[in-house]
Amino acid sequence: MQLSEVFLRFQEDAFKQLLRSISMGKLKTYQLFERLKTRLHLHKLNTETLRNAAPRLRERLAEHDEELATDLSQAILVSHLDMIVAVLNFLGIPHDDGFFAKDVDATPYLTEGWQARVFEQFRNDYPLPLLTFYINHLTLELAQTQALFAPAA
Repeated sequence: MQLSEVFLRFQEDAFKQLLRSISMGKLKTYQLFERLKTRLHLHKLNTETLRNAAPRLRERLAEHDEELATDLSQAILVSHLDMIVAVLNFLGIPHDDGFFAKDVDATPYLTEGWQARVFEQFRNDYPLPLLTFYINHLTLELAQTQALFAPAA
């Protein structure tokens, strides 16, 4: 499973909600602003141009542009480090303010049903597309499985 496929599992409205959740200030803080602007092929990056670019971005993701998927996911995730810290703390995964070592073995922490437990714990605290995206991002990054999480409606 590729990261672009995670994005494509979202309906258009949920995908737009993910894009709207990107914080321009956080992008600048983490020095991702110019990189994202370049990756998105935008002359100007702000919430309006990002919103207007959504259909083109989905088309590129459908073509499996993994570099775009990676940069978009970083933009979304750094915009919501509070959620990431809360989820990682809930799971007991060692981290440094939401960032964990690339070689971390999360197997002891990602026990059967972890996705549903995280979803139930945080569903009222964070927008559902954002929470679902992060659960699936963790699944790809740490669980090393192809089974993505799709919460019941």
